Amino acid sequence: MAKKKAEEKALNLDQILFNCRDYLRAARNSGSFFEKRDMMLTLVFLRFIGEKYEDGIEKLKQELRAQGLDPDDKDIHAAFFDDPTFPDGTYNLPPEARWNTIINTPAANLNVALDTALHSIAAGSEQLKGCFIEGTFTTRNLAPNDIKKIVDEVNKISHKQFGEEKDLIGRVYEYFLKEFAVNATKEEGEFYTPHDAVQMIAAMIEPFDGTLYDPCCGSGGMFVQSAALVQSKQGGINRINVYGQEKEAATYRLAKMNLALRGISHNLGETNDSSFTHDLHKGLYFDYIMANPPFNLKGWYDSNLKDDPRWADYETPPESNANYAWILHILSHLKPSNGVAGFLLANGALNDGDAAAIRRKLIQNDKVEAIIVLPRELFITTDISVTLWILNQNKKGGSYHGRTLRDRQHQILFMDLRTWVDNAVKGEGKKKVELNTDQIKAAAKIYHDWQNEGTDGTHYAVPELYRSVEMAEIEQNGWVLTPSKYIEFIDHDLDIDYEKEMARIQTEMKNILKQEKESQRMLEEAFRGIGYGID
Repeated sequence: MAKKKAEEKALNLDQILFNCRDYLRAARNSGSFFEKRDMMLTLVFLRFIGEKYEDGIEKLKQELRAQGLDPDDKDIHAAFFDDPTFPDGTYNLPPEARWNTIINTPAANLNVALDTALHSIAAGSEQLKGCFIEGTFTTRNLAPNDIKKIVDEVNKISHKQFGEEKDLIGRVYEYFLKEFAVNATKEEGEFYTPHDAVQMIAAMIEPFDGTLYDPCCGSGGMFVQSAALVQSKQGGINRINVYGQEKEAATYRLAKMNLALRGISHNLGETNDSSFTHDLHKGLYFDYIMANPPFNLKGWYDSNLKDDPRWADYETPPESNANYAWILHILSHLKPSNGVAGFLLANGALNDGDAAAIRRKLIQNDKVEAIIVLPRELFITTDISVTLWILNQNKKGGSYHGRTLRDRQHQILFMDLRTWVDNAVKGEGKKKVELNTDQIKAAAKIYHDWQNEGTDGTHYAVPELYRSVEMAEIEQNGWVLTPSKYIEFIDHDLDIDYEKEMARIQTEMKNILKQEKESQRMLEEAFRGIGYGID
């Protein structure tokens, strides 16, 4: 018994998801990768919303006891529990939708029970309507033994065990992208933005109040993780309103699930759609924009976009990939007076020849504030090198989140964090690193100190790490934004005293030869002592 408990305690999230993946692969009728993923995410959603309901009921009982009331009393139970109200946004679930009901349902009835739960949730909440496809489980109709094994594994996933502060829905999403989408293209496939990358963006631009927008919001991870930061700084998430858009239908539903579970007020539009061909938030301007667009996205262009207002002041972005289309789309939604954006792009956007004219005008219009190259191994599902871009509509200075900013017009801060690879992530099939809290704080401090009043922007530099650069120098370099063009590289070989080093090497060689001769002499004496000579 003790051994079994120890094994259960050691079980981690990846192991649970690995088990589910294997059960789904072996099961008949489990469908395509997308159907497997959607089935798993729907199960996890039911588990999470059920656990929140159970936590809410337990909290309500504690509050009643604190008031001297007995929650087990029939009248008290009828008054408070038949239709409970949860001020923290927890959803009141009918009996058939509660996880406790699902987990105790006989295997033969599980598919029907799961779809019944989904129908009850959708019927009872306008916000949760459209988060999932009703009939998911009866359509697939997994064998009783298969669906039971998967549900039992999902039952082990708990915020209490794996951390309330983390985006577990997003983590599950990332796992199944990695494990099932073996042949997904690295440039155009879906991927989940790592927690540390989101934290880096949020720490830089500080989206603490106002409106936050993500034009390619995926599973909503940017919002969830940013909300956690806002909550830690401000004590609540009611000071930020999030807006987003997502092209893929399944991922759009997932984002709605994720945000609804967190009680985050959101507007993701009425349906899934492309931000380029059907901008659901056209005409709106936002205080902050955070995004991780698909890298080097092809097939984005439509002939109707040729004279689109979003790039009327620049040029039509190249059809070869959407990097600069994303930049101009993001810029078009930033508040003209003080909007700030932080987003990730493939490094090729730093010096892309096809977009040189757009990049030059972005720099001349003083929209680019910082360029930060990140470690290559941050992402699990792509090997592409990534850069964090920061656009700022106001580089003239003033007050910002309690700081007094200096005039930074015609300056750009370049940072190179490619050597920050000390924190290896174990248990991954490929090399993976993460940025820890201290590193994120250190990078944000470099950026904020550069912004702050009192900093000399013309001499703000540390070799091989960061440097503030004037626009004139960027023009001399052909308007490219590659940090290695500007940050000083130290040839460490130049620090070597060659005469001293050669003398040291020669001394070591003499000592080695001396030791060899001494060893030879001792060997000869040993052989003579037993009557043998040495040729």
